[in-house]
Amino acid sequence: MSLNIKTIGIWLLKLLAAVIMLQTLFFKFTGAEESVYIFSTLGMEPWGRIGTGAMELVASILILIPSTTAFGALLAIGLMSGALFFHLTKLGIEIQGDGGLLFIYALLVFLASLILLIIYRAQIFRRLGLNF
Repeated sequence: MSLNIKTIGIWLLKLLAAVIMLQTLFFKFTGAEESVYIFSTLGMEPWGRIGTGAMELVASILILIPSTTAFGALLAIGLMSGALFFHLTKLGIEIQGDGGLLFIYALLVFLASLILLIIYRAQIFRRLGLNF
């Protein structure tokens, strides 16, 4: 099996999105100070933190499975849209002196997932019974 540039690029996008979401799970599920602060500020602590973490776990797994990549990307786009919205409104771009790192992570996951959704959009069309 030879790997071409497109295949490598797609897997890099998948890994970028999945690894960032999986890495932040540790902090959400262990109740790290920054995660608790974020979800307390939003009035969603602890269920918002735990629920968001669970959905990010599902999105990461779906992104890494080739036959479900589009669905994971769609879920990740929804989750990151929420994260970006709250960063731009209630939370601010920088949280507790992180230099905007969480905002950048959310933006990277959003963009990687958007590109993956465009590439794998046929999966969703097939599921809906549409042939394009």
